[in-house]
Amino acid sequence: MIDLHTHCLFSDGELIPSELVRRARHAGYRAIAITDHGDASNLDFIIPRVAGVCQSLSKAYDIQVIPGIELTHVPPALINGLAVAARELGAKLVLVHGETIVEPVASGTNAAAIAASVDILAHPGLITEQEVRLAAERGICLEITARKGHSLSNGHVAMLARQCGASLVLNTDAHSPQDFISLEMARKVALGAGLAALEIEAMFGNSETLIRKILTPA
Repeated sequence: MIDLHTHCLFSDGELIPSELVRRARHAGYRAIAITDHGDASNLDFIIPRVAGVCQSLSKAYDIQVIPGIELTHVPPALINGLAVAARELGAKLVLVHGETIVEPVASGTNAAAIAASVDILAHPGLITEQEVRLAAERGICLEITARKGHSLSNGHVAMLARQCGASLVLNTDAHSPQDFISLEMARKVALGAGLAALEIEAMFGNSETLIRKILTPA
């Protein structure tokens, strides 16, 4: 299992990074990204602290740990600048908290994230066909999520991704140990979103590709 969207107590998760990683490894994970909620107020607090422990935790627990950030409820006009700042601070993976149907995310967030060329647009809700086509052109992954209310629009995201050739990844958006899932459960979430077996394997391959991109020196 590869999970590129999780949270520790630097935002609203329950665990410190060490315990988050240890529990993920115990659950059978091969790779995990720590992507706490961030905006202009806390990027410089979160990212260096997470980045500072990822290498040692990767070695200690034999799991690839990636420092990242999820830009969350950020005004669309500020997303590009904060994505650049996050990478400069050491984030290897930049997500944007998309326009989920269960939270009042500002309209235009999905479009701004795609324009900013972030890595993953998390739980993008009722994303438009035009936005999905642009995400496909820019190589931005759209998220199929295992998290509660956010997952209500998985079928819509999967359908448009198929039509437009956009890449998908599956993540848990974990905030607590109970949120970790097995690879078998991940497949069930994907099937529930309407994906076929070959599409599911391609989706898992997209996560592998992202990790290789992150780990390959520029």
